Amino acid sequence: MSVQTSNLAFFTKFIGAKGTRQRRILRDRLTMLAFVGPFLIGLLLFTYYPVIRGFYLSFFQARGTVTPTKFIGLENYQWLLSEKAFTDSLVTFVVYTLLITPATFALTLGLAVLVNNIRFGTPFFRTVFFLPTAVSFVIGSLIWKMSLFSGLPSSFVNQVLLFLGQPPVVWVSIKGLPYYWVVLVTIRLWLMTGGYFLILLAGLQDIPRELYEAAYVDGAVPGWSTFRHITLPLLSNVSISVLLLIVINAFQAFAEFYNILGGMGSIGLRQLVRPPLLYLYDIALGNSDYGRGSAGSFILMCLIVAFTLVQVRLFGLGRKHN
Repeated sequence: MSVQTSNLAFFTKFIGAKGTRQRRILRDRLTMLAFVGPFLIGLLLFTYYPVIRGFYLSFFQARGTVTPTKFIGLENYQWLLSEKAFTDSLVTFVVYTLLITPATFALTLGLAVLVNNIRFGTPFFRTVFFLPTAVSFVIGSLIWKMSLFSGLPSSFVNQVLLFLGQPPVVWVSIKGLPYYWVVLVTIRLWLMTGGYFLILLAGLQDIPRELYEAAYVDGAVPGWSTFRHITLPLLSNVSISVLLLIVINAFQAFAEFYNILGGMGSIGLRQLVRPPLLYLYDIALGNSDYGRGSAGSFILMCLIVAFTLVQVRLFGLGRKHN
């Protein structure tokens, strides 16, 4: 009798412990869903659904409506690829990328090396260089256009030129030299440098100091020699990642072109110098042609993916560099 009672007590205790464990697991899962659920719903509603809907629209004639009925297959894609204005926007992107990529990388790497080598004030400089990333491209573009590079003799940059004995310049104009590239490049440098700077600074701080000390013992001179043979090779993966991010962000350039060169309906310079996103914006919202606008966005997405894969393959991102 005592044996049966003991077995019954053990079984009851086992069932109770198992039930407590299951309730704890259920509570943990519900807690996780409570935190993740809103973000997951937002991701589905505001990211994945628009992407799927846009891909659907790209195969229809959707002019002035987002509920089309006429299926036209790949006609929107064929029209865009044969449209000169779209190919010109891709040329604009290439020119912009060739200007912005080396300038951004050189500036961010130089700042990261300088801050990494100073002995005090590192948190201050990290904060100062990162702060511009909190400014929106719209606000920054308006400051650049209306204050720094307004083209008036009273603008800041023209005042500097007058102080140096040079005549003032009309920076954003269809006539004369393409000074507008200076405006477009410098605004992105100011707004985007901080983020890349922190990435490169983290990569520099991850390099063991013992390697430099060993090089000094072997007779290496601090400066270009150690930077070339130690810093750059060990920073290669981080550098490639930063270059990749710079080019992808150049693909997505929009606000500075829109606000500096003119908004919807502007003619002249804005029509000659516009990146792919601005061209697709004009097609989709300016002409209310949502089918072609959607098709163009997926062409641009394929170009970004293809370029990313080529760059990763070319530079060997993720492989160890000796």
